[in-house]
Formats: sequence, C-alpha cells, structure tokens
Amino acid sequence: MVSWILLIVAGLLETGWAVGLKYTDGFTRFWPSVWTVTALVASMILLAIAVRDLPIGTAYPIWVGIGAIGAAVFGMLALGESTSPARILFLLLMVIAIIGLKATSAATTSNID
Repeated sequence: MVSWILLIVAGLLETGWAVGLKYTDGFTRFWPSVWTVTALVASMILLAIAVRDLPIGTAYPIWVGIGAIGAAVFGMLALGESTSPARILFLLLMVIAIIGLKATSAATTSNID
C-alpha cells in the first residue's frame, strides 16, 4: 500500500514539474526553474522507490498518466486551454486506463539484484 501512495505522490509531483516548465521560460527564470527541477527529482526518486514493489509495466504508465491528466486539467482550469467534449472524453479514457492498470496489477516482491 505504501508503494501505491508513493506512486500517487510521484505522479502529482510529475504534474507539478510538467506545469512548472510553463513558468521557467526555458529555464531562464530562477525560482520557477528551482521548483520545477526539485519536483522532477523528487518525482523520479519516489517512482524509483515505488517500483521496488510494483511492476514497472504498471507503475510507469500510472505515473505518466497522473502527470498527463494533472497537467491537462491544470491547463484547462488555470490557463484557459480547450475544454472540448472530445478532450474531456480522452482524459476520462486515461483515467479508466489508470484504474484498469491498478485493478489488474499485483505487487511483486521480487527484485533484480
């Protein structure tokens, strides 16, 4: 269960660094760049810890999906990006895919050493 929580937090941090890229102005703005890189590193570390116990084929797409959905929703709510029915439909399909991956995944205890 802890691994899933870490994965969700890692996905939320991925949303943060993806959105942060918008504010770094090509990494020319200091503080937005610092926060973006910090979120990126923290997200990667938490993902790496989570995949100790979760299958990579499940964890990675869920991590990416959380980040992608979060960035898209932020764009729609805060940046005035399109909220077309088709766009919302495809975001909902991503949510369904993430739920399906979680539902069909079993944690693994084997590690590659």
